[in-house]
Amino acid sequence: MTQEYLKYIADIKRYSPRTQEIYRDVLQRYADFVGMPAEDALTTQLVRSYEARMMADGMSPATVHQHLSVLSGFARFLMNRGVLEANPVRVVRKPKAAKRLPVHYRQEEMESYMEESQWQASAENLDLLLSYGSLKDAAAKDLYEQRLRRLIIGLLYGTGVRRAELIGLTRQSFDPSRGILHVLGKGDKMRDIPIISSLCEEISLYLKAAKMVGAEITPSSPLLVTPKGAKLYPEYVDRAVKAELEKAGIQGRKSPHALRHTLATSLLEDGADLTSIKEVLGHASLAATQVYTHATVERLKTVYVNAHPRAKNSNNHD
Repeated sequence: MTQEYLKYIADIKRYSPRTQEIYRDVLQRYADFVGMPAEDALTTQLVRSYEARMMADGMSPATVHQHLSVLSGFARFLMNRGVLEANPVRVVRKPKAAKRLPVHYRQEEMESYMEESQWQASAENLDLLLSYGSLKDAAAKDLYEQRLRRLIIGLLYGTGVRRAELIGLTRQSFDPSRGILHVLGKGDKMRDIPIISSLCEEISLYLKAAKMVGAEITPSSPLLVTPKGAKLYPEYVDRAVKAELEKAGIQGRKSPHALRHTLATSLLEDGADLTSIKEVLGHASLAATQVYTHATVERLKTVYVNAHPRAKNSNNHD
């Protein structure tokens, strides 16, 4: 039944490959713990024992929550198949997890990075790159990677796409005439994200440079490719983000998702409504978008304490 369930979440639920991998791993860990197939030992007592083991092994409450959520989903699947009469995971008390606010960077930091790295996206940079004729020269390869890394940051920060969505962009995803990026998101849901004119121009210039790598050029070809002409992959994107943000002196955890959070927080602080932000990010529900209101409130608290005269006087008396 486990394999049938994994096929179900892949073919029917359309979960991402990463999510499928997590589900497979959780079900295998539970099966190893109970010493038999998961569907044969899904009881409240055993699930509680499994939870206790995870806590004893030092797993975070968030990870324990994730494991229990996977087991609960599997239990619902078994109920629909008539294998279980009730969901044994529902009555298991979950550990309390501290609410984590989304990691994001200050808007000023990102705008400073975009200004300082502007030459990487310029026509002058492109002319210099094209003068090499190919990427056989190390200097040409370096120029191409500068342009590619800058565009990776620009797209993640400028559109709020997820890493997997960025990698999945094709040439037909980019519609310069309308200033739109067609993005295939979770659950194979398509959404259109407006992109500013400078980012449109940057993509167009990049596509001229991408001809040098000899990649296939069709509507379904990847929009962004490595210096070898291959489709981007998660580790490449992660390394590019880390390298660029470190070079810019930006502090904190450096990840593609933090750039997504940064756009959402900036939009909210600049007056965008939650429904519009939800559509840009591709959230299934407004509840997922509302977490950004907490981040802006926390920032407001900091500004308030630092600027309010009574708050400052109160601090002086401590």
